[in-house]
Amino acid sequence: MINRRTTFNFLASSVLATAGLLAGCSEPKAEFKSVDLTGADYAKDFQLTDHNGQARSLKDFRGKLVVMFFGYTQCPDVCPTSMAELAQAKKLMGPDGDKVQALFVTVDPERDTPEVLKGYMANFDPTFLALRGTPEQLAAVAKDFKVYYKKVDGKTPTSYTMDHSAASYVYDTQGRLRLYTRYGSGAPALASDLQLLLKQG
Repeated sequence: MINRRTTFNFLASSVLATAGLLAGCSEPKAEFKSVDLTGADYAKDFQLTDHNGQARSLKDFRGKLVVMFFGYTQCPDVCPTSMAELAQAKKLMGPDGDKVQALFVTVDPERDTPEVLKGYMANFDPTFLALRGTPEQLAAVAKDFKVYYKKVDGKTPTSYTMDHSAASYVYDTQGRLRLYTRYGSGAPALASDLQLLLKQG
């Protein structure tokens, strides 16, 4: 006579064993702290000029992780905080920090001259690059990257501010868009995500 309890235990053990084998066969998904944009069909490239006067596109940084942020040098808080966090994330990565390229795209090309941008980048990390374009180029890139920016008039013609999106795009070493990092996520979280991308190759 078949013992029902024995049969149940055998079946339960078989199901659990099979589930374990299947779990072992599937590759665990990376646990990013940022928003995973892998496979997104936008923000694939750009054509802008860096603060040294050199024309740049995404392919120039192949082999490195690219963190791209849109802002402006007279930004009172969001921009300097974001760039300082990125500089700190690089340091937290140790030698792997050399595999990270920060790109700062100005949404205020009127005031952010190449000289101003170069000095601003030097405040954070000498390897950081600032990018700028004509108003038309900026509008095209911002549209492709789904970035918002708008000039807000001040008390004088030159005291205006810029409203803008406050997040960073992260590309892997193959130049593929992978992550969207929200403002204020912190250097440790960003460093962790960048290390995960490096491990993936």
